[in-house]
Amino acid sequence: MAIRDDVIKMKQVSPYMAVSDEKIRNGALLAVADALKAHQDEIFAENKKDLELAKANDIAPAIAARLKFDEKKLKDVVSGIRQLTKLADPIGRVTLKRELDENLTLTRVSTPIGVIGVIFEARPDAMVQIASLCIKSGNCAILKGGRETANTNRILFRYIEEAVTAAGCPEGCLLLAETHSEIDELLSCDKEVDLLIPRGSNAFVRYIMEHTRIPVMGHADGICHIYVDKAADQDKAIKIILDAKTQYTAACNAVETLLVHRDIADVFLPRLYDALKAEKIKLRGTREAGAILKKYQAEENAFEEIEVDEFKEYLALIVSVAVVEDEDAAIAHINRYGSHHTDAVITEDDAAAERFMQLVDSAGVYRNCSTRFADGFRYGFGAEVGISTGKLHARGPVGLEGLVTYKYRLCGDGQIVGDYATGKAEFHFRDIM
Repeated sequence: MAIRDDVIKMKQVSPYMAVSDEKIRNGALLAVADALKAHQDEIFAENKKDLELAKANDIAPAIAARLKFDEKKLKDVVSGIRQLTKLADPIGRVTLKRELDENLTLTRVSTPIGVIGVIFEARPDAMVQIASLCIKSGNCAILKGGRETANTNRILFRYIEEAVTAAGCPEGCLLLAETHSEIDELLSCDKEVDLLIPRGSNAFVRYIMEHTRIPVMGHADGICHIYVDKAADQDKAIKIILDAKTQYTAACNAVETLLVHRDIADVFLPRLYDALKAEKIKLRGTREAGAILKKYQAEENAFEEIEVDEFKEYLALIVSVAVVEDEDAAIAHINRYGSHHTDAVITEDDAAAERFMQLVDSAGVYRNCSTRFADGFRYGFGAEVGISTGKLHARGPVGLEGLVTYKYRLCGDGQIVGDYATGKAEFHFRDIM
């Protein structure tokens, strides 16, 4: 059976998923958590197969680290699921109630988006997080994980789907896509799929955007910056930079570019170099930064000189650095070369921090903390389906609120527009909530 046939059936099921009781959806999530724990040995065994294949295929260590689904990852996803059940139901929230005329009342109510296709990278915990968010928000979901974790994704989906259906959610509310051909077919289902959320490389996301008429939400690059201001606490800055680069190097919210105020560059860059060297982090950047370091350190080839338009997302133990004239230069650089994901300023100057946070045009702007905080779980969303760098509908980590839209409900008692057009009747618009 072609995936289109399953998607058509899912579209028919989606209204019933949208009106499912919160108790059923929360019960389904708890059932998922219990099922994953009960079958953890089987899941770990399938993940071991994926890890062995990755090793045989000589996959880069930073990418291979994403593939692992072990006791810690299981504990984290189960914790996220339980946190999710405690969050308020995003469905059925009344955000506007207005009396247009006597016995003519308009209400705006939050509703699920409907059928969502999520194509995500080779990270098995993403399968659990995305499925859980879609269940909680009353959406049907088509899930396609990376081929590098095909075995793990398959068994995770099996137990998630079984638990959800047994708990009372409509059969067919979740669907697993496994092949590239299914993605191409999915892209043509613009009448059935309401939203696509691709997570992966810049080239992959652009491919999705250019080959479908389905609305797409997501981000391509994660070029995150940290600007070290002249009023920075330098010890604090180094601690934050190391966390933002090394805590999970392959994540989209890891720092990739460092900008240093010229007034402190002579002192700060050598300290930064020593700290990065201790963590085996390679440094590359502008000629000015290199000249300062050349005076300080004698090692040849310790710094690679590149132009600012060569700064990029590395997802590895590499970081770019540039010396900037002042805060405005840092802001201009971020807005021009950044990906509008997450950018931070390190400063003890309140005015400088406020200016940075107002003028940097990114989904997340931080002061004196690691860019790695850009995460749905760490924001208390339970988890996230992805991070959106766009400005329409949802921005930043996309949790429950980003997975609902709204509808207008108008209840009357025989009113017709003709009476208002002729002046026989008049609107009096009175908000009643």
